[in-house]
Amino acid sequence: MAEPAEPRPAGAAERGAAKPDAAEHGAAQRGAVEPGGVEPGGVEPGGAEGLASAVARERLSIDGPNTLPALRRPSALRSLARQFTHLMALLLWTAAGMALLSGTPALAIAIVTVIVLNAVFAFWQEHRADRSLEQLASLMPASARAMRDGRPVTIDAAELVRDDLLLLSAGDRIPADAVVIGSEGLRVDESMVTGESRPVDRGEGQPLIAATFVVQGLARARVTATGSATQLASIAALARSTRRPPSPLTRELNRVVRIIALVAVLTGAGLAAVGLTLGLAGPEAFLFGVGVAVALIPEGLLPTVTLSLAFGAQRMAERKALVRRLDSVEALGSTTIICTDKTGTLTQNRMSAVEVWTDSGSVTIDGNGYSPEASITGGERAREALPELARSAALCVTGRAVLRSGEWTSDGDPLESALWALALRCGIAASDLEPSMRAPYTGERMLSSATLDDESHVLGAPERVLDRCARIPPGAEAALDDLTRRGRRVLAVARGEAGTQAETGLVLLGLVGLEDPPRPDVRESIEACRAAGIRLVMVTGDHPGTAVAIAREVGLLLEGGANLTSPLGADDETLAATLDRPEGAVVARVTPADKVRIARVLRARGHVVAMTGDGVNDGPALREADVGVAMGATGTDVAREAADLVLLDDHFGTIVAAIRQGRATFANARRFLTYHLTDNVAELAPFVAWALTGGQFPLAIGVLQVLALDIGTDMLPALALGVEPPSRKVMTRPPGRRRLIDRTVLGRAFAMLGPIEAALSLGAFAAVLLSGGWSWGAVPDGNLLAMASGSAFAVIATSQMANAFACRSETTPVFSLRLLGNRQLLWAIAAEAALLAVFLGVPSVSALLGGSWPTPLGWAFAIAAPAVVIAVDTLQKRLSRR
Repeated sequence: MAEPAEPRPAGAAERGAAKPDAAEHGAAQRGAVEPGGVEPGGVEPGGAEGLASAVARERLSIDGPNTLPALRRPSALRSLARQFTHLMALLLWTAAGMALLSGTPALAIAIVTVIVLNAVFAFWQEHRADRSLEQLASLMPASARAMRDGRPVTIDAAELVRDDLLLLSAGDRIPADAVVIGSEGLRVDESMVTGESRPVDRGEGQPLIAATFVVQGLARARVTATGSATQLASIAALARSTRRPPSPLTRELNRVVRIIALVAVLTGAGLAAVGLTLGLAGPEAFLFGVGVAVALIPEGLLPTVTLSLAFGAQRMAERKALVRRLDSVEALGSTTIICTDKTGTLTQNRMSAVEVWTDSGSVTIDGNGYSPEASITGGERAREALPELARSAALCVTGRAVLRSGEWTSDGDPLESALWALALRCGIAASDLEPSMRAPYTGERMLSSATLDDESHVLGAPERVLDRCARIPPGAEAALDDLTRRGRRVLAVARGEAGTQAETGLVLLGLVGLEDPPRPDVRESIEACRAAGIRLVMVTGDHPGTAVAIAREVGLLLEGGANLTSPLGADDETLAATLDRPEGAVVARVTPADKVRIARVLRARGHVVAMTGDGVNDGPALREADVGVAMGATGTDVAREAADLVLLDDHFGTIVAAIRQGRATFANARRFLTYHLTDNVAELAPFVAWALTGGQFPLAIGVLQVLALDIGTDMLPALALGVEPPSRKVMTRPPGRRRLIDRTVLGRAFAMLGPIEAALSLGAFAAVLLSGGWSWGAVPDGNLLAMASGSAFAVIATSQMANAFACRSETTPVFSLRLLGNRQLLWAIAAEAALLAVFLGVPSVSALLGGSWPTPLGWAFAIAAPAVVIAVDTLQKRLSRR
């Protein structure tokens, strides 16, 4: 047994001053001992006996344990505090302060309550600690096999140090960066780090990356870097250096808040000045201006936006898209370009033998994954020759297709499992596929072989197998060119006599073309993206030829599209222009830094970038993009935790569904913003009328009634507008320049619907006063004023009921919309009517607000108001169409 490592001194983990960053520390590790050097009292690095325990302990005390550096997570308190300090919340805090100054503490308390409830809800929805870097640590294995003091031992992986000699075999997760010093058929799955979909061969002198998997063979490897000096740690550092940009919705809401704040302050100040000129005392004019400003601030907008995003997130979850940040719901709808991975995103991440060429002809195999069931088409002679080839190929592999939990999956190398499945599809029993001897595949030979019944069976790279063949059927080279041109991975299968020359003098049986098949719905999804004006870029660590072939097959890369391979030497502006084209683009062999750069340069060009990914290498880019989209079924925890959106089914088509919902969420935000602003105009009109008449015309509604309208009767219909289903045309238009407030919204709210509601409410107020004997300039009786005020309040509330239906569409009249198209709105209107009855009919509530039950004349205005609003809305929409 190895001697236990000495306990690390307390505080050693914090001695970061000696290691400014991971890069410097890594350089220090790598430069400490030159390859081949010998330390006094140690064992030759990479030697057969490994390190001495004393040397290992000394290095452990200097370099620290083989663990990734911990990330300081933001505190929950700080995350909660952000919900109270964003721009919209600050505007409401200001409104609450002004309400206190104006002598209405009840209003101030109500506004603060809105802020607190919204902050807690948003925090509850969004607060998932950003554990993407911590998840990296879970990728490191708990233990490792190494040589210490001349004997193999199993030690804690955290105790590995530079120059330790690792002993690796199939199934192991590599515990540190290392270099191979001896191997036998070693193949490593590096897809989670490099993006390469196929296992790679690793021979003597070649590097191994921490946290990747050995899928085949044996190896001895010398550790070159541990802990914070590994490539995995450099990815963590890159992720740490990237910050999520503000979402398009956040930027637009901030713009809206600034507009509202400016309008509210200027209007309040202007009307206060008018009041002064008309004889109001200074304190009264100031309080009046404050009241007007508060009335113009839509207190219900913030919770409406938050809850609308939450409903959008819920709908996305129903479509297998899990939202981790609420504002990413709308951000995905704003997407103008998608940078998508290939393996596991556009493809199914499983190899399949799809074509076989023999001298008797070609056959096509159409099957599902690794299932033994498949459709085989081709000439009769070719189909008769297929089982012989499939048997020889399957004898040479160790991968298997196995049935687990009712589903056929790969056990081992996916490519080898695909060849095993091909044999099963030809009706060959698994018991007939056990050779007496097998020589595994190696990177040097680029082939494997097996012996059975005095016959030698060989499988490998076509150029290597053809070189060993004594007879090659005519047409083989043409078939090879055709298969590779179409992006197939091609293997050659041959057979010969067993013996000392088993792998020479062979007869070529044929060629097998394999592919990682595209997802069935991916072409349709890409076409939908292109129809919606969204551009696409494939960014993959895979081979350029394979990437381009897949991109063309699924329709991502059209004629005139770009095809790039890392390293990307162009300057940022040229790179962005090359990728930004409607025909699509492919970037192969990308590194984590490449993906971050691609996201950054496209955003700088004005794009809203969605970046998909599933591996560790994708984490930094997912954070850099406007929307990071991770694969939930096959992706790593690192990618999922770094992302804004997680696709639970890994289907690219789910992205399209999420974009559709995101666009609908933005349209819904415009709907309820129009609804809120219309209400604000009607609420402001009584203050304007009172100021312009110097108090001769009484104030129709008070500030508390305004608050009751904003966050009482109006809240539920606004929320219902926030869940309006997507329109059929939402994915037929390009994203364009999206604004929550534009001429259409302002025109409907301030030039049409708002003035109509204002006129109706002031008309009802004046009519009730006049019917009760009031004369101009007189102070009305208290009961009469309360009933008139209640009538104005009721007219605004019932007008808003009609306005809610009108706001369902900016172009389609109410009667042309399906009444049951938004059932939530019907329930919300019913609830609004019930609240209206409470606000006016419960004496204690009506006394607090300042109104009372309307007179019959007041109710007549309130009942007629919805019909007037809908009639005016219908007329305006029809005139606009013409």
